[in-house]
Amino acid sequence: MTFTSAEFQARTARAQELMAALGFDALLLTTEPEVRYFTGFLTRFWESPTRPWFVIVPQRGKPVAVIPSIGVPLMVQSWLEDIRSWRAPDLEDDGVSLLISTLREVAGDQGRVAAPMGHETHMRMPLRDLDRVRGAVDLIPDEGLMRQLRMVKSPAEIARIAEACAIADRAFARVGEIGRAGVGLDAVFRGFQMLCLDEGADWVPYLAGGAAQGGYGDVISPATDTPLVTGDVLMLDTGLVHAGYFCDFDRNFSIGPPSAAVREAHATLIAATRAGFAAARPGARAADLFHAMDKICTGGAGGSDAGRLGHGLGMQLTEWPSLIPADHTVLEQGMVLTLEPGVDLGDGKIMVHEENILITQDGARYLSTPAAPEIAVLEGG
Repeated sequence: MTFTSAEFQARTARAQELMAALGFDALLLTTEPEVRYFTGFLTRFWESPTRPWFVIVPQRGKPVAVIPSIGVPLMVQSWLEDIRSWRAPDLEDDGVSLLISTLREVAGDQGRVAAPMGHETHMRMPLRDLDRVRGAVDLIPDEGLMRQLRMVKSPAEIARIAEACAIADRAFARVGEIGRAGVGLDAVFRGFQMLCLDEGADWVPYLAGGAAQGGYGDVISPATDTPLVTGDVLMLDTGLVHAGYFCDFDRNFSIGPPSAAVREAHATLIAATRAGFAAARPGARAADLFHAMDKICTGGAGGSDAGRLGHGLGMQLTEWPSLIPADHTVLEQGMVLTLEPGVDLGDGKIMVHEENILITQDGARYLSTPAAPEIAVLEGG
């Protein structure tokens, strides 16, 4: 498993304290990060949508796993003792009867069973089966319990994220090996993923970016085979995984000498990032970081169509909170965030920059090695 049993015992104890305060008899979890949070169950098998997976956290004692039998050999390596399974897929009753009977046993026939139902959540099971569960037990919102737990990382989690950032740092330092004028952007994307793996990533589920003259038009389109040319700005944004935890930051590169506008835009992005970093401390709100960066980027006009200037980070590429004006989440020691300001260069061109930080008792600490104001230059034509 990914951590010691003591780590999972502490997580479960915190959850049960919150459950008692909210009057919950059980907590039902169905998604990969939530299941892994309490069990350490780390597998790529979640890529298959065929089978549902369930973990139940009771008011007292260890969580109970209700899972397809194919997952039992891995789950028995966890700290859990009560592992119930069925042969899946079952087109008639894919674990639903077993789940309902277990929920009634754990929570009682009239027990209150909570599940995450707010923003950034979903139930990973067929809607028809969810309706059966709702008809059999009192299924209610968890009132943000899982969000509250996962926002604050343990020292062990922080160490995993820091190592993911270090791996990406080393890969970014080698971009000169793969990026230069004449190389297609798709080849750069493939090459960068190989650099990440070579430096120690377990896998690279997310890589975005762009390249165009004097800036790029968007940051989510797939890479094409269009070759880089002198004057292009290349951006690579990676979310690689190490031991089940993500990093998420980007770097900009100029192909050949940058224009004055590109140099200024990059310096502005770094200044905005530093402003967000200075504002990031316990007691500050997520919105405070947005305003600190937006003041540098737009003069306080309210951001761009990207919608936010950063977010939480951990077992998922993006987590709660969002750095937007409407998010008043209070920052706490142990939160890991991204800072992601953007600037508009006109004519449909933008540039963005991203760093990963940790909230400590004294303020913020960089987990990614912060970029300099001067944009990095790669070989031109």
